Amino acid sequence: MQTPTVNTKLVILLGQPLGHSVSPSIHNRVFEKLGMDYCYLPVEVSTENLAEVFRGLTKMNVAGFNVTIPHKVHIMEFLDELNPLARTIGAVNTICIRDGKTTGFNTDGQGFVQSLEEKAGISVQGKRFFILGCGGAVRAIAMTLAFKGAEKIYLCNRTSSKAKKLTEEINREITPCAETVEQETDAIDFFLKGCDVLINGTQLGMHPNENISPLNKALLSRHLIVSDIVYNPLMTKLMKDARQIGCTVVDGLGMLIYQGAAAFRLWTGVEPLIHEMSEVAYKLMTIDNQSKTS
Repeated sequence: MQTPTVNTKLVILLGQPLGHSVSPSIHNRVFEKLGMDYCYLPVEVSTENLAEVFRGLTKMNVAGFNVTIPHKVHIMEFLDELNPLARTIGAVNTICIRDGKTTGFNTDGQGFVQSLEEKAGISVQGKRFFILGCGGAVRAIAMTLAFKGAEKIYLCNRTSSKAKKLTEEINREITPCAETVEQETDAIDFFLKGCDVLINGTQLGMHPNENISPLNKALLSRHLIVSDIVYNPLMTKLMKDARQIGCTVVDGLGMLIYQGAAAFRLWTGVEPLIHEMSEVAYKLMTIDNQSKTS
């Protein structure tokens, strides 16, 4: 990585916690390979301090931001403009600064769909999805799936009212394909059996809670494609359980890579090096997983 100067453009990752993030290494490798005077920095910030920190950073030589848990919805309050898709989704993971104005985008859904279709070898059109969770990333994923022609999207969340609200928004603003499922074993079992893809959109299973799964293994069946947006660890307990019974599994790192590639284009106007991004990401996660078991 080249030494930053007063002319170096900064890209800031906002979230909490960020110790697990591989995004700085991914983006800085590509900046270096392309000879670009950019530097990607993680900045941990609490919800209480988000407004003050964000406004201060926008006064610096910042080209843009990535936004992750837990700020994807709250950050919208402080932006000058929203991309139409981000406005519909109701969450932002990418921000660009142009002519002093901040514009929010959402590349999460795009990244998820591209990763799922490539790794599982399917098209989302006409498929039936069961999604656990209802946070900012799930909003992006569910709405993008609806845009892409999913036949059915079942939303199941610990707080049922949040799932119902998102269900109503999808059905009203995109297409009537969503339905809320109560977080009860019998209901999950009934609706999951008719689905093609199960998506874990919760943080359950994320390091340091690798032994937790958001779903009882007995509810899985081998016809399912099981995808997890958690990427640390690379193979979550849910994915291990699914693989043991013969399911196709898709890890969360692909979503990170492809949403990051889309964000890179927005910040810089330059095509990213996807191969480099993937190589760095999987190498780092392999090393990290090995260190945890050694």
